[in-house]
Amino acid sequence: MTDKISDRIVACLKGVATGDAIGKQTEMLSRDNVLRWYPQSIRGFEGTPGAIIPRYAGNSKREWCIGETTDDTEQTLAVARAIIGDRSVSHVSIGREILECTKSVHPGVRSLWEFHEAGDPARIATTHDGCGAAIRVAPVGMFYKSDSLDDLVDGAREASISTHGGSLAIAAAAATAAAVSAAVDGASSHQILSLAERAAAEAESRWPGSSAPAFADAIRTIHDSIASLSVLRAADVAVRCFPDQPLTIVPLALALATVMESAEAAILLAGNVGGDSDSVASIAGGILGAMYPNTVNQQWCEVVERINDHKLSQIADELAQLRH
Repeated sequence: MTDKISDRIVACLKGVATGDAIGKQTEMLSRDNVLRWYPQSIRGFEGTPGAIIPRYAGNSKREWCIGETTDDTEQTLAVARAIIGDRSVSHVSIGREILECTKSVHPGVRSLWEFHEAGDPARIATTHDGCGAAIRVAPVGMFYKSDSLDDLVDGAREASISTHGGSLAIAAAAATAAAVSAAVDGASSHQILSLAERAAAEAESRWPGSSAPAFADAIRTIHDSIASLSVLRAADVAVRCFPDQPLTIVPLALALATVMESAEAAILLAGNVGGDSDSVASIAGGILGAMYPNTVNQQWCEVVERINDHKLSQIADELAQLRH
């Protein structure tokens, strides 16, 4: 392990958390509704940190606050704690940690709700193809080096199956873990994309779904579509790949991570696209943070740490010491 690796892992976790918190402001909004709520676009934290995000005022599930991270970061840190405690990736330990997660536990998020209702940390889901596994899998990529593809794919599945057992979900998690690992190792954008495709294809081959493998192809297709744009504008990205279903959310995040060169810029772009903006911003922000640590917005990090008290640097340092 070198200081550079440690710096990349810290920046990755900070990219995950800041992307999550910035993206939450527009989560599940259409592109038109992003502009309705934010006519000047998302430029960072829009309002006073700690205040309720205006569109969540009176929300019966949760009045989300400006600067608050979501279940994406909560579960990412749960996976990190399980890995640090076990020095391995075990779905039982991860399940035990996820049972302590309280954000977004309601019937509207069926995968997480069913897991909490069962109350069994060893439970293995056989359904659900959403991105709920991919959003928490970054610590697997921090734990395993990028030349350990089998470990990355196996670890991604272990991190997934508490709540997500569908083929697309596991492939998305495998691709994300592989991309994070390659980014931490200082790989190029091309190498990161290639390893993500290989990991997804391997996962789909080993744990096939009811339909033909599709996730690895979606990664390449969406990357090439985004890369063909001479200028990346939120409106154009939204038209080409609006992130609202399994074959667009994580592939868009991977595309932004391998086309752009700034965690801050990718997070803002994802926030202004809308859809599952917190997931896209978090995944892309984490990968780009590992690739380009200096592009993580430190003012955002200070806000996130003050509001959430995640102790990201401490957790990242512990993970860096375990990387193998």
